[in-house]
Amino acid sequence: MSAVVFARHAMTPAERLRDAGWVAFVGFILGVPLVGLTTVDMGGRLGVETRFGLLAMAVVAVFAGRLLLRWSIDQARNRKQARDRASTATAADRAQGAQKVVTVLGWVALGASIALPIFYSDNRYVVDTATTVLIYVMLGWGLNVVVGLAGLLDLGYVAFYAVGAYSYALLSTQFGWSFWEALPVSGALAASFGILLGYPILRLRGDYLAIVTLGFGEIIRIILVNWTEFSGGPNGISSIPRPSFFGLDFTRSAPEGEQTFASFFGLEFSPMHRLIFLYYLILVLALLTHAFVSRLRKLPVGRAWEALREDEIACKAMGMNTTNIKLSAFAIGAMLGGFAGVFFAARQGFISPESFVFTESAIILAIVVLGGMGSQMGVVLAATLLVLIPEFGRNFAEYRMLLFGLAMVLIMVWKPGGLLAHREPTLRLNPLGKAAGNKEAAR
Repeated sequence: MSAVVFARHAMTPAERLRDAGWVAFVGFILGVPLVGLTTVDMGGRLGVETRFGLLAMAVVAVFAGRLLLRWSIDQARNRKQARDRASTATAADRAQGAQKVVTVLGWVALGASIALPIFYSDNRYVVDTATTVLIYVMLGWGLNVVVGLAGLLDLGYVAFYAVGAYSYALLSTQFGWSFWEALPVSGALAASFGILLGYPILRLRGDYLAIVTLGFGEIIRIILVNWTEFSGGPNGISSIPRPSFFGLDFTRSAPEGEQTFASFFGLEFSPMHRLIFLYYLILVLALLTHAFVSRLRKLPVGRAWEALREDEIACKAMGMNTTNIKLSAFAIGAMLGGFAGVFFAARQGFISPESFVFTESAIILAIVVLGGMGSQMGVVLAATLLVLIPEFGRNFAEYRMLLFGLAMVLIMVWKPGGLLAHREPTLRLNPLGKAAGNKEAAR
């Protein structure tokens, strides 16, 4: 059994001359009617005038240009091969280096997030914008479980966001529940809706799955719009209670016998206290989400999600219960979206169906895709970009969304796999040879 191997090598001078000659010949054929012949006015009638001198110069220029181009390409290829031969770093070393960069970047981002309200304690715009970024980071991490890890395309993720928000709004306004009491219940309700969505569509994949999830998101929004007695319809729900700091409200004055946050700590009242508290609250929720998802990825369920994403048929052949794997991904992703919805309702104090349109689902999905499928740090970078780019474009008025779309296109052209396409493997296997070598060294 024989095999033919094609090896790329630099052209010899004779091959370069032959190649340039063929290109010059093609240039001559095309140049005769375009350059060598031209029409002129000869006393009221058209005549043909030849310009063979100009044609000859054009052919010589094509010949020389082709020689120079081939020489430049060969030189560039030789330099690249020399760099590749000189490089002794293995793929694992490069991956480890990339992971170290991501880790350092993550710690820098965490430090900046903690310090931001300290340096901008009197700037409401900056704190509000940073809070919005963290909401989208939390939503992106939740959708990353479904899309990035399990490989299930979900275009209706905003439905779980809405379930969490409306659950807290109704529990707080109708039954007097506090933020902390409603938070786990709203997350559980969102997870239930995730299972409710996931069970009927277990056999669907790809575009069909995306269409069904898109329809589910629109069904939830239409129900919220039309079921006026339950959700308030288009008018939404207002006067939603804000979270307190261990029972201390962020108000100017408190009822008799109670204290406010400012009076308890001996501070002068400022509306910024509540904004900074909300910022740190969503920061803590986002960090808990990150820790939760990172831990799940190392557990068997996380590895099962990644295996399902790579090859569902192989998972079934190995005896894995793909039904439970998909339902767990939908439930956990929906629960995290519900938690973000609870915070959104508490922060705004008012919600309506207009806050949960398909555009929100598209933005959250864009965050996951632009950041890099399955990349936690990539979600942070993409959420920051997608929130800040429209903010920077406010001065351009009607061109704002055009700039936003252009920026997204440029990012995907520059990084087709996402901003952080590399992702550290969940499980590494030591080569036998390396393991044996380590044992020998230990002896």
